[in-house]
Amino acid sequence: MKGMLRPAQTVMPASALEPEADVVSPPPNRFTHVVQARQPFYVGSVLQGETGGTLPAGAKVVLMVRGKGDVCRVIDRRGRYVTTSFKGLRPLS
Repeated sequence: MKGMLRPAQTVMPASALEPEADVVSPPPNRFTHVVQARQPFYVGSVLQGETGGTLPAGAKVVLMVRGKGDVCRVIDRRGRYVTTSFKGLRPLS
């Protein structure tokens, strides 16, 4: 069409994709805990050291595994199965 410009195409990097192994499908619709304050989460083990992102304050999660110390595994409403701090969670009543 005359006078119509298309934007340049871009390809997202591979890091923009979530690993399939750490995603639960379908995502949960019932939750056990809420995040008290914004806190980081890790995909896989905390020992790997790479932050997968942050869970916002007020985010509801399902507690799946309570590890030794402060470490736990949760599933958020997007279905991400991640490692985070248990101290930052509060049980839902």
